Amino acid sequence: MSKILITGSAGFLGSHLTKELLGRGHEVVGVDNLATGRLSNLQDVMEHPNFRFIAYDVSDKSVIDLDGVQAVDEIYHLASPASPKLYQAASLETIYVNTIGTQNMLELAKTYNAKVLYASTSEAYGDPEVHPQPEEYRGNVNTWGPRACYDEAKRLGEVFCYEYHRLFQLRTKVVRLFNTYSAGLRNDDGRVISNFVTQALTGEDITVYGDGSQTRSFCYVDDTIRALILMMEMDEATGQIINIGNPTEHSVLDVALLVKQLTNTPSKITFHPLPEDDPKVRRPVIHRATDILGWYPEVSLEDGLKRTIQSYQAKLALI
Repeated sequence: MSKILITGSAGFLGSHLTKELLGRGHEVVGVDNLATGRLSNLQDVMEHPNFRFIAYDVSDKSVIDLDGVQAVDEIYHLASPASPKLYQAASLETIYVNTIGTQNMLELAKTYNAKVLYASTSEAYGDPEVHPQPEEYRGNVNTWGPRACYDEAKRLGEVFCYEYHRLFQLRTKVVRLFNTYSAGLRNDDGRVISNFVTQALTGEDITVYGDGSQTRSFCYVDDTIRALILMMEMDEATGQIINIGNPTEHSVLDVALLVKQLTNTPSKITFHPLPEDDPKVRRPVIHRATDILGWYPEVSLEDGLKRTIQSYQAKLALI
């Protein structure tokens, strides 16, 4: 049994990962300041004998002295707002958690010789001029715009991981995540699938930004969690950046039409101006994931959407 620290444990990915690792028999310490995470995501495990939750901001340097985080074996640093709506509303906090917070986790790992997996993002590629995006691509990013607080902070977090690996031989691993989804996303999250499904089920207009021709690659949460654990386990992933996402690409309009079909909603699809710096294309090259981790996504978009819709329907029935 390993002692594992998960930052952002009350968030979407963090709560799924917490439950999976507890189910595998590990001791899990969750740290979250609850700025965007919700304790309700962890209600099923709050009384679990191997789980401890600490409400704290990992951007505060004193986090490394907290009772409970000593002698950890692994650190999954997932803490950060992830949707444009949420990170733009907390821009400075987003910068801090991905830079100062990342360094704090690396210092903690250095103290206890722990492994660290840092959750970066496909946003590191910006609005890409290379398609699809391999890990070697350095991106087309804007440091002076509304998405920069997230994109650039994540990129600097990667640099921290690189330097701690280079200078101290710390076992750091960086994953660039591409559009993970499931019903666990907040229905006010503002991202494509949570927006479309919520709007369809409530009969509201389904809002498509731009003409809907921009593309995304959507990865169901079960596939992403499996990849994160594989990456932490494998020594070959140390010192690596690895894309994790579904290499099957869909236009945003096609996703809207599929949601409309699967929900049998009377909602109309409406079109709105494309936000500034919104990427036109996004699809991962996943050769490293397949070669190093032996990982490939298993859940199709249609199957994942069906699961997501069923869960959202159950939630809405309780409101």
